[in-house]
Amino acid sequence: MRCLVIAACLALASPAFADALTPSISVNGQATVSAAPDLAEIEAGVTTEAKTARAASEANAKAMNAVLAALKQTGIAQKDIQTSQISLQPQMASRNNSSAPPQITGYRATNRVSVTLRDTAKIGDTLDALVAAGANDIGGVSFSVSQSSKLLDEARARAIDDAHRKAAIYAQSAGITLGGPLSIAEEGVPPPIAFRKMNASLAAAPTPIVPGEQTLRVSVHVSYEIKPKP
Repeated sequence: MRCLVIAACLALASPAFADALTPSISVNGQATVSAAPDLAEIEAGVTTEAKTARAASEANAKAMNAVLAALKQTGIAQKDIQTSQISLQPQMASRNNSSAPPQITGYRATNRVSVTLRDTAKIGDTLDALVAAGANDIGGVSFSVSQSSKLLDEARARAIDDAHRKAAIYAQSAGITLGGPLSIAEEGVPPPIAFRKMNASLAAAPTPIVPGEQTLRVSVHVSYEIKPKP
């Protein structure tokens, strides 16, 4: 009697322990959902060099103001333009005498912004406008899908359906009755649809951009109760 009481207490204290005592079948379910990206992000800016820090900084500010003005003219909202990097660094060169410390030969100023485009059809025109305005530091273009949470939920539902389909096949083949799920665990934390980076061309010709599609994958581990067929 005492052993039965201890076992009952453990089962109440730990649902996982109770599930372990229940006959079950465990399967993995997978699902993928694809969608065309509707957001793009461009990293762009200006890098200037000069003999003095002040000259490099002033030249950079003048060039960057022209870039920002060009972005405004393309209709991009101020909230979609954010400074991502700003730096002023000395440029060093070794002296003829290798034992002597390097000397400063000039300064390099960099100012970059992250630009969010809510219309991917405007990416090429935006890149061309940036280059025409004097942007000489373009890191690339990234794509994403704004409704990533909705797509994740859709993929989760499909993954559960896939798990149930597999479990039903096993149960039928084994001559047993498939019950309800005992546990559901998502394998890993599915990230939002990832940005896909691509290099941006600085050619004078119109810049071609192909967004393609983004694919999201979800995997779940499900345990179902099983019973002998009546």
